[in-house]
Amino acid sequence: MTCRDDSTGARDFTAGVREAAAALRELFPPTPLQRNDYLSARYGADVWLKREDLSPVRSYKLRGAFNAMRKALALRPDRRRFVCASAGNHAQGMAYACRHFATDGVVFMPVTTPQQKIDKTRQFGGGRVEIRLVGDYFDATLRAAQAFTQETGALFLPPFDDADVIEGQATCALEILEELPAPDLLVIPVGGGGLASGMVQVADALSPATAVRFVEPEGGPSLRRALEAGALVTLPAVDNFVDGAAVARIGDRNFAVLGRFAPGDALLAPENRICATMLEMLNVEGVVLEPAGALAVDALRDLDVAGRTVVAVVSGGNFDFERLPDVKERALRWEGRKKYYILRLPQRPGALREFLAVLGPDDDISRFEYLKKSARNFGSVLLGIETTVRANFEALEARMAAAGFTWVDITDDAVITSLII
Repeated sequence: MTCRDDSTGARDFTAGVREAAAALRELFPPTPLQRNDYLSARYGADVWLKREDLSPVRSYKLRGAFNAMRKALALRPDRRRFVCASAGNHAQGMAYACRHFATDGVVFMPVTTPQQKIDKTRQFGGGRVEIRLVGDYFDATLRAAQAFTQETGALFLPPFDDADVIEGQATCALEILEELPAPDLLVIPVGGGGLASGMVQVADALSPATAVRFVEPEGGPSLRRALEAGALVTLPAVDNFVDGAAVARIGDRNFAVLGRFAPGDALLAPENRICATMLEMLNVEGVVLEPAGALAVDALRDLDVAGRTVVAVVSGGNFDFERLPDVKERALRWEGRKKYYILRLPQRPGALREFLAVLGPDDDISRFEYLKKSARNFGSVLLGIETTVRANFEALEARMAAAGFTWVDITDDAVITSLII
């Protein structure tokens, strides 16, 4: 267990957070802190969800953008233009704050940004925000935004590595601890670390006995790798599926706060399992979560929380339902109810009928596609099969082997599946 101290610095930080929270009430009341009966019963714990998905922009990002803009305008009331680079929640938070302060904003987004996100950002800006689509990848978008900032004298608004942004995000912890003063555990999602570092500092001051655990996507473990190395690390590659938390390098300011934690305090959530959690929350609880928003709930699977009071921060609910088929696909694969094979099928009459005979009553062919077919001998078939329980595949493969079929299971081969599935 990591030792935590209630330092004077943490108390001073909390005073600024209280001021930020009071100002934030101009925009919206505290987001709900809801006890979730389903998760509480499942884990034998007292599980509460901090519903940041119910903020005006459906994520916590509005907190930091508002606070940074508020403080910048207090110092320079003549400053009338802000800039950010984002394809998601940070852009929407800044747009909303621009409308509130009646100031202009320029949002740089990659050319590949889905139209739904562009439209929502424009809507939140209420006519105060210009959107510029630049670059196929975020690095190019960021460079364009920074160049524009230097050329025009506008103020660049970072998404997470900024003192005022961190202070704004920390209001989330203040709201939790004012309503539930001493939870046993806070579970916090991590991308760039602004939310986590802010919440930790508030918890240090107001509830030092509360333990903290962090959650990152398995394909973007920037905090975990930094804690293992004892220094900041830039990941060579990141899986962007959990786009709200897929960050190659934790923020410098944020690691200065989070660096004292042990590597085991930063949990890694597999992307496919996150999908199963998203579907579970949608189907059972009617809660729409984006992948990053499901991180803290998903991490409960890996934590021993029985008998404890736990708060999981649901960080966002900006989910594009065009992604739902992919989410379902990934969830089935994690649950072991869907597999993909390259099947070697004899090229003779009756061979397909023989294969169909080996399927069980709960096995369903969801994909059948010849990858290579010749007039003689064998053809290679991409075969997708769904079933009701994981154990059915062991029986199916035994029947396939007994019938003389040969195959390769490619379900967990990320390279092959990314190319042909």
